[in-house]
Amino acid sequence: MLISKEMTDKAIAQELGEWIKKIRLSKPGGGITQAALAKRAGVNRSTVVALEQGRGKLETLIPVLRSLDALEFLNNLAPPSDISPLQLARRQGSKRKRASSKQAAIGGTHDDHKNHETDW
Repeated sequence: MLISKEMTDKAIAQELGEWIKKIRLSKPGGGITQAALAKRAGVNRSTVVALEQGRGKLETLIPVLRSLDALEFLNNLAPPSDISPLQLARRQGSKRKRASSKQAAIGGTHDDHKNHETDW
């Protein structure tokens, strides 16, 4: 499977579908049928057909990959980070806080301003 940025979304989806089909057919014993894969994954056969044609949904891709023992493919989508969570938090710095009015900060309310005209 070779995916490039020049490919359309549809072409990429079809390429992924072909990849799933190749995995299914390469299983020991001559591969497994779409119906058998669907049963293992807990989906309909039509769902497997749709995935192999590049029309599947992410939520159905996962159980199918699990049933094909191919979940490790997903590791390529999000390679492990070399940054520890602590280092990441330090890089992000302190989070911005929502601004509040001066009156609210000193104990007043927005209602205090209703009867006053502005100076500007």
